[in-house]
Amino acid sequence: MGELIVNARVFDGEQMVDAAGVLLAEGRVQGVLSADKLPEDCPRFDLAGGTLLPGFVDLQVNGGGGVQFNDAPTVESLATIAAAHRRFGTTGFLPTLISDSYAKMREAAAAVDAAIAADIPGVLGIHFEGPFLNPGRCGIHDRGHLRPPDEEGLSILCAPRRGVTLVTLAPEVCDAQVISRLHRAGVIVAAGHTEASYEQAQAAMDAGLRGFTHLYNAMSPLASRAPGAVGAALGDDRAWFGIIADGHHSHPAALRVALRAKPPGGALLVTDAMATVGAENKRFTWNGEQIEARGGCLRTAAGTLAGSDLDMLSAVDNAARFADIDWFEAARMASLYPATALGLEAELGCIRPGARACLLALDDARRPLRVWVDGRGYTPSRA
Repeated sequence: MGELIVNARVFDGEQMVDAAGVLLAEGRVQGVLSADKLPEDCPRFDLAGGTLLPGFVDLQVNGGGGVQFNDAPTVESLATIAAAHRRFGTTGFLPTLISDSYAKMREAAAAVDAAIAADIPGVLGIHFEGPFLNPGRCGIHDRGHLRPPDEEGLSILCAPRRGVTLVTLAPEVCDAQVISRLHRAGVIVAAGHTEASYEQAQAAMDAGLRGFTHLYNAMSPLASRAPGAVGAALGDDRAWFGIIADGHHSHPAALRVALRAKPPGGALLVTDAMATVGAENKRFTWNGEQIEARGGCLRTAAGTLAGSDLDMLSAVDNAARFADIDWFEAARMASLYPATALGLEAELGCIRPGARACLLALDDARRPLRVWVDGRGYTPSRA
């Protein structure tokens, strides 16, 4: 027996559609139905005029619900992180491991594989942010874990596993052969924590690089005679970029410029969320340093940005306001576009027959009413 969602404004990921109901069964969308096609014998969930849209997809989640993935790479931790982000509409995410030891990388990959096998809702794969990064752009990454690529590290990244693998690396640290090898193995390669020149970034895209991690942050900036990694991200449509719309990682005007430079689908919202998202405690320890949420962002005692305290629904609201774009275009940046970046656009980021039933219902004030992950419904307060 499935579930029929009725009395909703349905945004299917591309446009508002005239639908009387959306039928879910076996974890999938079975139909977007007109009034004369609604089954009579199916349990109904009445949205009372609310809006139904695809659930959000986040490529960069370091933690949530009081848990940091690096500190506890387990199935139980992933379930906690997933529940914290579901409260804000995220129905699919990549747990993100900040640069760590090879042993921790293996442990994290095994936890993600086990979580997917155990059907922990929302886990889509893993994002290794490092360790092949530029120490000069390390941010809060531990320099002691940064290294040039070697066979052991590459074998970890290229190993077959459940779900998607995304890696953030510095192109000037990894030559074209390394990037090409990762690309051929099915790994999605993004540039970040990098001093790459425009030419090095272009060569990396020639070799298979397909994205840029948290645009503007920890990367060579755009200058008139040295376009850098930012210039390559904005000027080449072969690659997408993720951007953190919290008003701290990039100025609202910089976000607006970036979105205007890129065609639809090229700009994705990410949270870069840390343990504080969805948690009452807004402090945690990272590499022996106390990190605290203040004024809407996380910083070390020295003032370095340390991930974010941002949830995806807030990111959508911010992006729409900062860039003066339609709210539903901002929602695409958090759903359809990241799903496409992962090669999952037929499964996620859309409401159409055959797609996974990963949905978000909002009231008139755009507050979450209900979330579905593969057909399983959750109320936001108990997601």
